[in-house]
Amino acid sequence: MKDFVAIDFETANQHMSSVCSVGIVVVRNGVIEDEAYSLIYPRPDYFTYWTTRVHGLTMEDVEDARAFPDVWAEISCYIKGLPLVAHNSPFDEGCLKAVFKEYGMEYPDYEFYCTCRASRRVLRNKIPNHRLETVAEYLGYDLEHHHHALSDAEACAFIAMKLL
Repeated sequence: MKDFVAIDFETANQHMSSVCSVGIVVVRNGVIEDEAYSLIYPRPDYFTYWTTRVHGLTMEDVEDARAFPDVWAEISCYIKGLPLVAHNSPFDEGCLKAVFKEYGMEYPDYEFYCTCRASRRVLRNKIPNHRLETVAEYLGYDLEHHHHALSDAEACAFIAMKLL
């Protein structure tokens, strides 16, 4: 796969619709062409202790952030006609579908590919687990800021270029 958009969401709480940040990396002809990152004001609008502990984001960080429809209007122009790739794609695809539903937006049936599944298929038992940071490290990518949406999307793009 040479043309795709790697995507990663972070959520504010246990609700899949509570996306609070998104990172995308656009790959064309096997080369990173563009990337974007945005904080998002979540719905429902609260953070749990556990999610903040994972990614470090709080309500204070997103208090001036735009709502998802405004952020997506900007990001969707990068995606036109390209498949989406995520590490553990059921989570990111689930978030995208949930937040579209939360805002009453028509979901355009994006095509998703999963680098975690690809890792399980290609690397099998060569690594102890197939978490993003483990796969990235094994393939030679230094994931410095795990659970930052753009950093995770960059790692996913790197993995996809190696495994898909």
